Amino acid sequence: MKVMLIEDDQSIYKLITERFGQWMIEVIGPNDFRTVMETFTSEQPQLVLIDIQLPVYDGFHWCREIRMVSNVPILFLSSRDHPMDMVMAMQMGADDFVQKPFHMEVLVAKVQALLRRAYDYKESEVNIEAWCGAQIHYDRAVVNYEGSQIELTKNELFILKVLVKSKGQIVSRDELMRKLWDDERFVNDNTLTVNVNRLRQRLEEIGLADVIVTKKGLGYMAVSQ
Repeated sequence: MKVMLIEDDQSIYKLITERFGQWMIEVIGPNDFRTVMETFTSEQPQLVLIDIQLPVYDGFHWCREIRMVSNVPILFLSSRDHPMDMVMAMQMGADDFVQKPFHMEVLVAKVQALLRRAYDYKESEVNIEAWCGAQIHYDRAVVNYEGSQIELTKNELFILKVLVKSKGQIVSRDELMRKLWDDERFVNDNTLTVNVNRLRQRLEEIGLADVIVTKKGLGYMAVSQ
């Protein structure tokens, strides 16, 4: 696996590179913070780590640029602790957020979970599913509805898949977090809320409004029709 690390703190870059190397994960980074997209395009990493505060353009800018061309998993690293930073990151398409200073074990666990979710789909799984008049293409992370189409991030697709597989039944937040992150100790509750809200917004863009229902105090449910 190849991870692109967009980080200007060389001590952090070196630490992550060394530790990830122990897990057979190659780390690459841009030579120039003005040409991040050129590096991304040429290297085609399986996951991207981005700091918010960077030279030239901030991490939010690069997240938007990457999301315009790819659904690769994106994880933010930042010393900024304002809740809106996490919300902005998720709304722009990030899959997770880790605040500095962080425990390396937590970062490795999150990266491994993202990589498993993104690339360990089984060949035997059904690739297309009909739901509420829409077609969900799991292999392409695409939803089609009445001539319109949206592409989902890995987190959005995974949440939708879990809910649709249990359509008409309530899926608790705890169950969703366990399925998403394997170990809920590494989960920020707000991250799940942001991901579900973002999924709803994407579905509404193509006319699928109110198809994911919040059951207060219980969890979420995908409608059956």
